[in-house]
Amino acid sequence: MAAANAVVVDLKFERREVDRAVGEAFRDRMVLHASDRECDLSDARYAVVWKPGPDLFRRAPKLEVLFSGGAGVDHVLSLPDLPDIPIVRFVDPSLTTRMSEWVVLQCLSHLRQVPAYLRQQRDRVWRELPQPEAREVTVGIMGLGVLGQDSATKLRMMGFNVLGWSRRKKMLAGVETYDAEGLDKFLSRTDVLVGLLPLTDGTRGIFNNALFARLRQGGALGKPVFINAGRGGSQVEADLREALRTGILGGASLDVFEQEPLPAGDPLWGMDNVIVTPHAASATDVRALFRHVERQIGRYEAGDSLENLVDRTTGY
Repeated sequence: MAAANAVVVDLKFERREVDRAVGEAFRDRMVLHASDRECDLSDARYAVVWKPGPDLFRRAPKLEVLFSGGAGVDHVLSLPDLPDIPIVRFVDPSLTTRMSEWVVLQCLSHLRQVPAYLRQQRDRVWRELPQPEAREVTVGIMGLGVLGQDSATKLRMMGFNVLGWSRRKKMLAGVETYDAEGLDKFLSRTDVLVGLLPLTDGTRGIFNNALFARLRQGGALGKPVFINAGRGGSQVEADLREALRTGILGGASLDVFEQEPLPAGDPLWGMDNVIVTPHAASATDVRALFRHVERQIGRYEAGDSLENLVDRTTGY
């Protein structure tokens, strides 16, 4: 097999999982692992990446298409020496389903007071806590891409009222939506805020003190809850910790952080009203990723257009 037909794999995933998936994929192509520093990548045309090495493009100067190993692409767009070639996002039902499962789980956890009951369990306290029904709670989702839309649909099935916000207005059946100009109204009606935004210049640090203070106070949950599975760079964690400490926020579920892994000494670990998961809300199924890449390479080599192309001007 010619190296020009090769696919470079530069994924910061569990290597055994990647190797198993490679064994089932790219049967007619050479697979080159960028982690092998002796490997010659100079003639490869394609690369599948997640937080790749900074010298990838010097080692592989003939790349024609980049495939992101996840739905986000900020880890690609921030790379030094990024060539002007197409970048393809990973969009797959497995990724979408995993994310909406996590979002629904977190909304239900705060509705049913799981953090409080875990605290009572730890303290051996037997006391039933009052709680509202899902229909009394409004979940506002910021980010109405594929993941946000699927989460909204499933939250409605669970009985929640759902609002949606995106920079440009989108239409979604059964969901009242807002654009950039409607942010204040959107926030004022929201009891549970779900962040599913890509990381761009416009969204970096958007979840801050000023935004948290505009969420609805005194709603069915008493105090608003913040849930973020988008990008850690979209939240200002000093503001988030302060909002949780002072009661501006009643709780949070966080899967993404400004620094990952979250440092062991970070106060978020020890807050009773915070649920922390290790950027695992929508973990990539590597087998599905490679099927997606094979399908897109097939389209590209047949002269058809690539799907889920990144617009560099918007950052997603």
